[in-house]
Amino acid sequence: MKRSSTIILDDEDKEFVDLLVGLGVKINVAKILVYLVGAGECISRDIERGTDLRQPEVSMAMRKFREKGWIDEEEIKHGGKGRPLKRYKLAVAIDGILNILEDEKRRDAKKDLEEIDRLREMVKKLTKER
Repeated sequence: MKRSSTIILDDEDKEFVDLLVGLGVKINVAKILVYLVGAGECISRDIERGTDLRQPEVSMAMRKFREKGWIDEEEIKHGGKGRPLKRYKLAVAIDGILNILEDEKRRDAKKDLEEIDRLREMVKKLTKER
């Protein structure tokens, strides 16, 4: 990641994002996940700037993180008006998240292989009837 006043995803991070997307992770979730791995703890505005996502896109992706239990969030009091700031950090280490993704892929592959076996059995049955 390149550091300026805000961390910005670089080419290596984009490769990480592409690999996650290839595994079925939504692109905005993947971008934020990679950002959080590099940044550690940050506010939503930093995520928007660092990932080049708009606030609604960040909010929708964060909903997915909350559903999966992958994120800790804390509301930050500030003197200004408007939307409250939130501070985010991963609640699950990246290795744990990768293990979850691996388990999902293994379950999917097992199901697919079982369906192929079932198809083979059906083909055998059909060819014996003819």
